[in-house]
Amino acid sequence: MKIRTLLFVACLFFVTLAFGQEQILPLYEGAVPHMTKSGGEETSEKTDIIRIRNVQTPSIAVYLPSKRFATGQAVVICPGGGYWILAYDLEGTDIARYLNSIGVAAAVLKYRLPTSGNWSEPQRVALEDAQRALRLVRRNASRWNVDPGKIGVMGFSAGGHLASTLGTHFDYGEKTSADSTDRLSCRPDFMVLIYPVISFVDSSAHRGSEEALLGKNAGKDLLVSFSSELQVRDDTPPAFIVQANDDGAVPADNSLLMVKALRKKGIPVEFHLVSEGGHGFGLAVNNPHVGSWTENLRLWLGWLNGKR
Repeated sequence: MKIRTLLFVACLFFVTLAFGQEQILPLYEGAVPHMTKSGGEETSEKTDIIRIRNVQTPSIAVYLPSKRFATGQAVVICPGGGYWILAYDLEGTDIARYLNSIGVAAAVLKYRLPTSGNWSEPQRVALEDAQRALRLVRRNASRWNVDPGKIGVMGFSAGGHLASTLGTHFDYGEKTSADSTDRLSCRPDFMVLIYPVISFVDSSAHRGSEEALLGKNAGKDLLVSFSSELQVRDDTPPAFIVQANDDGAVPADNSLLMVKALRKKGIPVEFHLVSEGGHGFGLAVNNPHVGSWTENLRLWLGWLNGKR
């Protein structure tokens, strides 16, 4: 292994010791919405990365920084995987530990996948889980030393699509709900989108994610509704976006469409288009050029924290 990789692994180990160990919270008390139990069982496979399939019990794994270093910010992390799997460590738990190292609390979302065959309304379940996760972090904000007005969402690839969907399809609380958690706002205060899938109507659309989420013959209304660049609202939160120009899986035009839509609404956005990196680079620990996005994110989060 290269020296840089060894150092990074060592740093993650000590970060895990120094900061909060994970705690797992199920998203729902009682029955999981829309469950039919007609599809596959949940599995976890560890090869080069951890791949989770057929999520049955959606949850958040919560990682907390030391109170001494906490910024008050928190992030719900949505791992990618084309809505077929979750790249759970590469785009989830590894990211959470990095965020802890810069004082940011993190909740890794294990969300339901529409492809498992276990849901009566498969196109709804991932967004439903992201909304619920945001509300849960907000409910526990004081317990976790988090400012309830500084909770963002972060996603990679199809997880970036989910994060951007949450940033354009949120509410300020279901005020008549009997569930006190659902009465809280699920609006993220910021979005972090890393090589995200954005559009299902543009020529740059990632058809694999589209078909996994919406099926092969989705109608125009559904495609438009899940194309985030067409759903940006006046109250959509600020965004930090990173993508590689040579991304051969999800064309960089996805990010460019989102940047344009945010700028049109006057919403602050920071965009980093790196020359190399391809797709699925995560923290890019073996490539300091591509991996510099993490330092840029730290600086952006600090700037955002100073504005609030």
